[in-house]
Amino acid sequence: MATEVSYLATALATPSGDSSGDWIRAKSKGIGVELAAMAATSITTNVLKAAVGRERPNGENNESFPSGHASHSAVVTQLAERNLSSVELSDGTRLALDIGLDALTAGTAWARVEAGAHFPSDTLFSIGLGNYMGMLFNDAFMGLDHSSHISVSLTPLSGRGAELHWQVSF
Repeated sequence: MATEVSYLATALATPSGDSSGDWIRAKSKGIGVELAAMAATSITTNVLKAAVGRERPNGENNESFPSGHASHSAVVTQLAERNLSSVELSDGTRLALDIGLDALTAGTAWARVEAGAHFPSDTLFSIGLGNYMGMLFNDAFMGLDHSSHISVSLTPLSGRGAELHWQVSF
């Protein structure tokens, strides 16, 4: 819950235009892209759970890998940190907020291990998955300048479907 509140606060704090129309369009686009990142993370996590079928340490079921709690916390944290990169803050404040957000994700992951619901490798992978999805969606669809450059495009083919293009520059 704390990660979601932090995410929402950062989404609302990002600069979004001077007029109310610009503000609404920018917030709608930003939150829409970010909700898509969360949904894609959840879907990927659930598909992997079904495909892998790893038994939980407590023996409850075979949905240990990956951790849905950890992947969700990580994607929300990544999106919040990306939002903060657009907000004018001092370096010290930005660092403190990033550390706090990362601590929420680490705490969520460790709580899942301590509860016997996951192995450490389940939560570590999930943090990587959430971080990746947050960066991918933000960098590919928000049109903002970040240090990594990712683009995704879909090109319709006449009568044969479409081509998905994915490009990463570093």
